[in-house]
Amino acid sequence: MTPTATVLVVDDSATKRYLLVSWLSRAGFTVVEAETGGSALEMLRETAVDLVVLDVKLPDMSGFEVCEQIKTDPEYGVLPVIHVSAHAVDVVDRTQGLNRGADAYLVEPIEPDELIATSQAVLRYYRARQRAESLAARMVKLAETTLAINSAPTLPGLLQAAADGAYEIFGGPIVVVTETVEGDGLAAIATSGPATVQPWTAEDHDTAVGSTVRTDEPAAWPLVDWPEGESVAVASARLRTDRTPVYVAVPASSQSPGFPVLRQLSQAVAAAVEAQRSFDEEHRIAVTLQRSLLQSRLPDVPGLELAVRYEPAGAQTEVGGDFYELTMLDGRLLVAIGDVAGHSLHAATVMAELRHAVRAYAVEGHPPGAVLELVNRFMRTVLPTESATVCLLTLEPDTGRVRLASAGHLPPLLHMPDSGAGFLTPRGPLLGINAPRPADLEFTLPPGGTLVLYTDGLIERRDADIDVGLKALAECAAEVEPSLDAFCRRLLDRLAVAEDQADDIAVVALRRRP
Repeated sequence: MTPTATVLVVDDSATKRYLLVSWLSRAGFTVVEAETGGSALEMLRETAVDLVVLDVKLPDMSGFEVCEQIKTDPEYGVLPVIHVSAHAVDVVDRTQGLNRGADAYLVEPIEPDELIATSQAVLRYYRARQRAESLAARMVKLAETTLAINSAPTLPGLLQAAADGAYEIFGGPIVVVTETVEGDGLAAIATSGPATVQPWTAEDHDTAVGSTVRTDEPAAWPLVDWPEGESVAVASARLRTDRTPVYVAVPASSQSPGFPVLRQLSQAVAAAVEAQRSFDEEHRIAVTLQRSLLQSRLPDVPGLELAVRYEPAGAQTEVGGDFYELTMLDGRLLVAIGDVAGHSLHAATVMAELRHAVRAYAVEGHPPGAVLELVNRFMRTVLPTESATVCLLTLEPDTGRVRLASAGHLPPLLHMPDSGAGFLTPRGPLLGINAPRPADLEFTLPPGGTLVLYTDGLIERRDADIDVGLKALAECAAEVEPSLDAFCRRLLDRLAVAEDQADDIAVVALRRRP
């Protein structure tokens, strides 16, 4: 029995009430009193009470009715009630009292030891029940928080979800600290409203791999104002020796023995942070690889105007395998654009091999269709599980003669000054497929004509058919600005939806000057 437990004694007899109060007070309880059922119900709304000792016979209503109102109240319906009576003492009365919600029924004369023992037993049961219900409720919130943590697309969003969830579980204030893959410290803080994230680094306490819980002084966590007299329970979780721990700091008074929920929360945050760090590291490497392979400078070709645009997918989307190439070979402009299947560091490395293979075979002097045939043979031999699409052409700047071959790529768009925009229809299986390849498409690009090559990120959307994207591109390209850079920029502004961009976008435009 906890000495600070508060008992409400309800009895209209001053003498009997005095005896009950005396016995309970001597046993270490804090006791408050009420003479009627109405005043008892009013007192429950104003005073924190742990147990009600309730006489059955009251002047305004029966103790049975008072007990029923207590047990059905959503605010304090969990309070235990002990009936006492000198009049309603037969089996029918006792049965009615217990059936209407009482937790125990004592008939007078009552022995002091019996009253104290019954009060302690009822309180033990209810406190155990409250602990179990509180733990169950916290475990449900922990599961919801874990789902939110693992659904967060960014590390700051992950920490914010963790801090918001911890606030729902433990109350505030809350601090969650970790490091990015670059070693920059971040702290998510929740005090009342949604959590905020800011730079900060916690002191590393040389935490071993695993999880621990310790108690710190508030001064060790000065990011928030901790309640007066409060200490801080800090759970740390570390999955790898080469990573700093994740820390979750909460008010120590909010914890149950053993810190089970806090410990599990820190472990869930650490696992999610480690996955996010690994993803960020791979994404950074792949983006660096992609950018190192993309041309930083376009060739200067007399009679031709060239423009390219490349937009990587959203920061937290895995990189793809988009690439482009514009190179002068033996007086002809070689133009290639391609997309390797998949989104990962592996896709980016396959893209690098594919781009180099295209350039190598083109340098040997093969026409576009033959280059794609050779690249396809290379892929089926060296990269048998991979696939990719490529559109490849050569253009003679003086004559405008174009020879074009496609390996399953999206159709190039041709804009003519007098007839508007339309799609070419080159055919050919994608790379990685053993199938016959048709002859190259040959045509002449007239002066003022513009040819646009692009990858699927420009036109494909999850919720729309690809024909919708192609139609939108044709409408957007119905007019071409005097500046090809401005034209390409408008295509991206009009067609690329930032919040829905799950793939890289590459656009190559070339125009034969009048």
